[in-house]
Amino acid sequence: MAFRTPRQNAQGMGSAGYGTGHWWMQRITSIALIPLTLLFVFPFGQALGESHAAVLALYSSPWHALVAVLFIGVTAHHLMSGLQVVIEDYVHSKGWRTGMLLANTMICVALGAAGIFSVLRIAFSA
Repeated sequence: MAFRTPRQNAQGMGSAGYGTGHWWMQRITSIALIPLTLLFVFPFGQALGESHAAVLALYSSPWHALVAVLFIGVTAHHLMSGLQVVIEDYVHSKGWRTGMLLANTMICVALGAAGIFSVLRIAFSA
Protein backbone atom coordinates (compact mmCIF):
# COMPACT_ATOMS: atom_id res chain seq x y z
CA MET A 1 0.00 0.00 0.00
CA ALA A 2 1.43 3.33 -1.05
CA PHE A 3 0.75 6.45 0.92
CA ARG A 4 1.03 9.58 -1.18
CA THR A 5 0.55 13.14 -0.03
CA PRO A 6 -1.48 15.59 -2.13
CA ARG A 7 1.77 17.27 -3.15
CA GLN A 8 3.17 13.97 -4.45
CA ASN A 9 -0.03 13.39 -6.42
CA ALA A 10 0.22 16.82 -8.04
CA GLN A 11 3.96 16.70 -8.71
CA GLY A 12 4.76 16.42 -12.40
CA MET A 13 1.32 17.71 -13.45
CA GLY A 14 2.63 21.07 -14.65
CA SER A 15 4.23 24.22 -13.38
CA ALA A 16 2.28 26.35 -10.97
CA GLY A 17 4.03 29.60 -11.90
CA TYR A 18 4.21 29.72 -15.68
CA GLY A 19 0.60 30.77 -16.30
CA THR A 20 1.05 34.18 -14.70
CA GLY A 21 3.82 35.21 -17.08
CA HIS A 22 1.79 34.00 -20.04
CA TRP A 23 -1.24 35.97 -18.83
CA TRP A 24 0.82 39.15 -18.43
CA MET A 25 2.40 38.74 -21.87
CA GLN A 26 -1.07 38.47 -23.43
CA ARG A 27 -2.12 41.71 -21.71
CA ILE A 28 1.06 43.56 -22.64
CA THR A 29 0.86 42.57 -26.31
CA SER A 30 -2.83 43.47 -26.48
CA ILE A 31 -2.16 46.90 -24.97
CA ALA A 32 0.80 47.41 -27.34
CA LEU A 33 -1.41 46.52 -30.30
CA ILE A 34 -3.80 49.43 -29.63
CA PRO A 35 -1.45 52.24 -30.73
CA LEU A 36 0.38 50.01 -33.22
CA THR A 37 -2.88 49.17 -34.97
CA LEU A 38 -3.84 52.82 -35.26
CA LEU A 39 -0.38 53.80 -36.51
CA PHE A 40 -0.40 50.96 -39.04
CA VAL A 41 -3.99 51.08 -40.31
CA PHE A 42 -4.30 54.81 -41.11
CA PRO A 43 -1.30 55.03 -43.50
CA PHE A 44 -2.18 51.60 -44.92
CA GLY A 45 -5.77 52.74 -45.53
CA GLN A 46 -4.58 55.89 -47.28
CA ALA A 47 -2.29 53.80 -49.50
CA LEU A 48 -5.14 51.57 -50.68
CA GLY A 49 -5.92 52.29 -54.31
CA GLU A 50 -2.65 54.13 -54.86
CA SER A 51 -0.08 53.07 -57.40
CA HIS A 52 2.58 50.49 -56.65
CA ALA A 53 5.25 53.20 -56.59
CA ALA A 54 3.30 55.26 -54.05
CA VAL A 55 2.99 52.27 -51.69
CA LEU A 56 6.70 51.52 -52.06
CA ALA A 57 7.49 55.16 -51.30
CA LEU A 58 5.27 55.07 -48.21
CA TYR A 59 6.88 51.96 -46.72
CA SER A 60 10.41 52.95 -47.67
CA SER A 61 10.06 55.60 -44.97
CA PRO A 62 11.84 54.37 -41.81
CA TRP A 63 8.95 55.37 -39.54
CA HIS A 64 6.25 53.51 -41.48
CA ALA A 65 8.51 50.49 -41.96
CA LEU A 66 9.29 50.35 -38.22
CA VAL A 67 5.61 50.60 -37.29
CA ALA A 68 4.72 47.87 -39.81
CA VAL A 69 7.48 45.55 -38.53
CA LEU A 70 6.44 46.09 -34.89
CA PHE A 71 2.76 45.60 -35.74
CA ILE A 72 3.41 42.35 -37.62
CA GLY A 73 5.78 41.00 -34.96
CA VAL A 74 3.57 41.80 -31.98
CA THR A 75 0.47 40.52 -33.80
CA ALA A 76 2.17 37.22 -34.64
CA HIS A 77 3.33 36.77 -31.03
CA HIS A 78 -0.11 37.67 -29.65
CA LEU A 79 -1.78 35.24 -32.05
CA MET A 80 0.63 32.44 -31.15
CA SER A 81 0.08 32.96 -27.40
CA GLY A 82 -3.69 33.13 -27.73
CA LEU A 83 -3.94 30.01 -29.87
CA GLN A 84 -1.62 28.19 -27.47
CA VAL A 85 -4.06 28.81 -24.61
CA VAL A 86 -7.00 27.62 -26.69
CA ILE A 87 -5.15 24.45 -27.73
CA GLU A 88 -4.01 23.71 -24.18
CA ASP A 89 -7.52 24.22 -22.80
CA TYR A 90 -9.59 22.36 -25.39
CA VAL A 91 -7.39 19.63 -26.93
CA HIS A 92 -7.29 16.77 -24.46
CA SER A 93 -5.28 14.15 -26.37
CA LYS A 94 -1.61 14.61 -25.53
CA GLY A 95 -0.44 13.61 -29.01
CA TRP A 96 -2.83 15.95 -30.80
CA ARG A 97 -2.02 18.76 -28.37
CA THR A 98 1.71 18.42 -28.97
CA GLY A 99 1.26 18.38 -32.74
CA MET A 100 -1.11 21.32 -32.75
CA LEU A 101 1.15 23.38 -30.48
CA LEU A 102 4.08 22.67 -32.79
CA ALA A 103 2.03 23.57 -35.87
CA ASN A 104 0.78 26.73 -34.15
CA THR A 105 4.32 27.86 -33.38
CA MET A 106 5.62 27.05 -36.85
CA ILE A 107 2.74 28.76 -38.67
CA CYS A 108 2.78 31.92 -36.54
CA VAL A 109 6.56 32.27 -36.77
CA ALA A 110 6.47 31.68 -40.54
CA LEU A 111 3.71 34.26 -41.08
CA GLY A 112 5.43 36.82 -38.86
CA ALA A 113 8.81 36.27 -40.48
CA ALA A 114 7.34 36.50 -44.00
CA GLY A 115 5.56 39.75 -43.16
CA ILE A 116 8.61 41.31 -41.51
CA PHE A 117 10.85 40.17 -44.36
CA SER A 118 8.47 41.73 -46.91
CA VAL A 119 8.41 45.08 -45.14
CA LEU A 120 12.18 45.12 -44.69
CA ARG A 121 12.69 44.24 -48.34
CA ILE A 122 10.54 47.21 -49.34
CA ALA A 123 12.27 49.49 -46.84
CA PHE A 124 15.80 48.63 -47.94
CA SER A 125 15.18 48.32 -51.68
CA ALA A 126 14.19 51.94 -52.23
